[in-house]
Amino acid sequence: MACRGGLDSLSDVLPDGPDRIGGMAGLIRREDIDEVRSRTRIEDVVSQYVQLRPDGVDSQKGLCPFHDEKTPSFHIRPHIGRWHCFGCGEGGDVISFVERIEHVSFVEAVEILARKAGVELRYENDGRRERGDSGATRQRLIDAHRVAVDFYMAQLACPQGEAGRRMLDQRGFDAAAIERFKVGYSPNSWDGLLKELRRRGFTEREIAASGLASQGNRGQYDRFRGRLMWPIMSITGDPIGFGARKLSDEDNGPKYLNTPETAIYKKSQVLYGLDMAKRAISQQRRIVVVEGYTDVMAAQLAGVETAVATCGTAFGSEHVKVVRRLIGDGADPAAGVILGSGAAYGGEVIFTFDGDAAGQKAALKAFQEDQAFAAQTFVCVAPEGMDPCEVRMNYGDEAVREIVAARRPLFEFAIRSVLTGLPLNSAEGRTAGLRAAAPMVASIRDRVLRGEYTRQLAGWLGMDEGTVRRAVLSSGRRPASGRRQEGGQRRPNGGAQDGQERPAPVLAPRATVRDPVERVEREALGIYLQLPGLASLAQMDELPSQTFTVPVHRRVHEAIRAAGGAASYDKRVAELSANGVPSEKAEEAAAGWYVERVIENADDVVGRAVAQLAVETLPESRPDRVERYVWGIAVSLIRQGITRQIGDLRSRLQRTPPDDPQYSALFSRLIELEEQRRACDAQIE
Repeated sequence: MACRGGLDSLSDVLPDGPDRIGGMAGLIRREDIDEVRSRTRIEDVVSQYVQLRPDGVDSQKGLCPFHDEKTPSFHIRPHIGRWHCFGCGEGGDVISFVERIEHVSFVEAVEILARKAGVELRYENDGRRERGDSGATRQRLIDAHRVAVDFYMAQLACPQGEAGRRMLDQRGFDAAAIERFKVGYSPNSWDGLLKELRRRGFTEREIAASGLASQGNRGQYDRFRGRLMWPIMSITGDPIGFGARKLSDEDNGPKYLNTPETAIYKKSQVLYGLDMAKRAISQQRRIVVVEGYTDVMAAQLAGVETAVATCGTAFGSEHVKVVRRLIGDGADPAAGVILGSGAAYGGEVIFTFDGDAAGQKAALKAFQEDQAFAAQTFVCVAPEGMDPCEVRMNYGDEAVREIVAARRPLFEFAIRSVLTGLPLNSAEGRTAGLRAAAPMVASIRDRVLRGEYTRQLAGWLGMDEGTVRRAVLSSGRRPASGRRQEGGQRRPNGGAQDGQERPAPVLAPRATVRDPVERVEREALGIYLQLPGLASLAQMDELPSQTFTVPVHRRVHEAIRAAGGAASYDKRVAELSANGVPSEKAEEAAAGWYVERVIENADDVVGRAVAQLAVETLPESRPDRVERYVWGIAVSLIRQGITRQIGDLRSRLQRTPPDDPQYSALFSRLIELEEQRRACDAQIE
């Protein structure tokens, strides 16, 4: 069928000029960007950062990486390559996701995806493009770190790396382990790495921005000298920084030295070993947080594949967000319950501490994080205050796994930690223990769990349960020192972060829509955007704009028509198939292309509505029933239009005298419309 109001050609949706994105020098050609989109599966990219689970036909969901939440509102549609968060209103395609998650520009995001997809990009002005304020692109900074990784590994194998090799050998790490974790050695020279970077073509500004060099009175010099080097990877496996341990007592610097904050390295958001552990974390829904680089190596080599560590900083709220996204939804009240299999329901976070005062302090800090996280958090402490590396050296791999398996709930560990050292055999000691532990028990928001720990505390103290309960209740009525209060610094769930104002969703949550007419219109637009092939078969291109009564719905429909409707999707599929693209790949590429064109033909408000509708879960989740569902919605939409016309005609008939010449024509039209409505009813049934 011909598409009324469509485009004469695809060039109508391209920017002015020769198919380029943007207007400054160095930007990428449009067809290359489309090629990157078509070769990149959004679920593969997103799953590196977010634990996804199925949510209906061609839909997956997880915890949003762009705002703090405890129940999933982040959805992706693999078939059309779109994502949307119904909590914060953010959304877009795979390129915009990389932009936001990696904090890079559009061009850099395309370059990241192009490199992984094997697409060669073409630029204006012979491939040159503008750089950021730092004088270095993200990719150049990563490339500099790749050079550094290779350089340090080569230096470890040299005679001057003997001290480093000896330290690693003493801790039970052989050549295979060193290769696996890419451990290296920074030579004790002022410019060993600098010379290599300059030789490889990196500019002074790029080197300065990388954090691999420091600035002195006489210019740049190597930041790391005479140290064992552990490369710190992003979650996607790109080197972004280093952790360095000194080897000589003559070194006056700190025992551990890390990369400073750079454009690609944010220590509060990085976990060492996460790139290797993420798959196991997603599968097992478990993460084990240890304290150092060698502990990660020892634990992973011992079979604890989910081991990670912080990098020069304490485990904090930003780490919590990263962990929560990987293990999935932690808002379930049953999260953290140990099942018969030994695993925890809803996933678990296990901290390993040395057992010293610092370790206990770290556990208590973790206790202060949000309750949904704490409820599924456990602690394990090795005997004699050993760390996982020492346990592996002294007792073997199995001992490391046994320590992790013997974890204890964080609530229990934190409460008992404050009782450690108190003389509980005396009245004064028990009283002091009650005063110290009661506020911690009172802070547990789950009423049932709080009651259980109240009873356990009475047993640990050897005191009357009623006395302990009254102390807990009394502590709960007054603010605890250092506890965040309502109305304080904590942001509400789903609120904006970093001073950025989140765009409000244009459409209300679908579950809140009660008007049946509005619901049908909304589902029809969802079909139009998500299933354009079926929409075309259902002849939805023939629907006039007045079919939609809700103003924003009508504007979305007008944007769809301006983009060529479902017919443009069919045309794109045919073009790709003619170029040898397999049918399934052609349909996926065309679906993403189609939604992008609709958004380009919409203003900002309507564009956000399109982005929301393109990802919103459709009610029908059974693949074998989808086609029938689409047809039913299309017919229901037509029936609604017929019903409105019938209402208008009846109103006109009531105002028209029977002897009026128009009366007979109006009555005949009414009969015709009634027959059409009955035909629709028969098709719906």
